[in-house]
Amino acid sequence: AVVSTQSAITAGNKVIEEISAKTQQHIERENLFSGNNYHSLPVVLQRGKGVFVWDVDNKKYYDFLSAFSAVNQGHCHPVIAQVMMEQVQTLTLTSRAFHCHNLGEYAEFVTN
Repeated sequence: AVVSTQSAITAGNKVIEEISAKTQQHIERENLFSGNNYHSLPVVLQRGKGVFVWDVDNKKYYDFLSAFSAVNQGHCHPVIAQVMMEQVQTLTLTSRAFHCHNLGEYAEFVTN
């Protein structure tokens, strides 16, 4: 199994890759000031396009996780980005504690 530590990515007892100081700084700041819901991999992503993401050290990766299927269409798709910009000018997000005027219509569409 591949395991992450604070200073390296290891598989068993073998160090696969050392973590840069820049990556380490981002991880430490996130751990200090945010909730620790997951044991994240020691990779700090900065941007994405299509199936690729880049970390703060400009290393390129395939995004095989796709935000656990929330981004399976790829990063920064131009049509989706345009529709998102139009939507956020009307209503950004509704909590699931409320109903949304078009959720039923969308749910019907994706299930048929």
